[in-house]
Amino acid sequence: MPMRLPGGDRLEVPDRKIIDYLLSTTHHAGRGKAAWFLARGFLQENWIGLSDAIRRHGSSHPISNREDTPFGTRYTVEGPLRCPDGGEPMFRSVWFIERNQDAPRFVTAYPLRRSIDDQGT
Repeated sequence: MPMRLPGGDRLEVPDRKIIDYLLSTTHHAGRGKAAWFLARGFLQENWIGLSDAIRRHGSSHPISNREDTPFGTRYTVEGPLRCPDGGEPMFRSVWFIERNQDAPRFVTAYPLRRSIDDQGT
């Protein structure tokens, strides 16, 4: 059985990470991601929808990579992300559990290779 993210029922997704980064069309590093999310039906005014989708993604797909660091453990999760437009493109989310903690904290996310529903076929 594939390993799931430890503490999958306690995933922390900081509001500011969604509002000021992933859905920000003015953030220098995040605006490309914002365009991708907005094109798939996620809305700035309903940012909680993206937060919930990322939380579901982290708890429902297997870990594809684990890296122990002096500060804690970094986990990568890959699988389809259910989007408001009905698509489910392949997606990667990254989580971190600090040493002596048990709740995974969301770090970043991005789409993976182009999938069939990204190509419109």
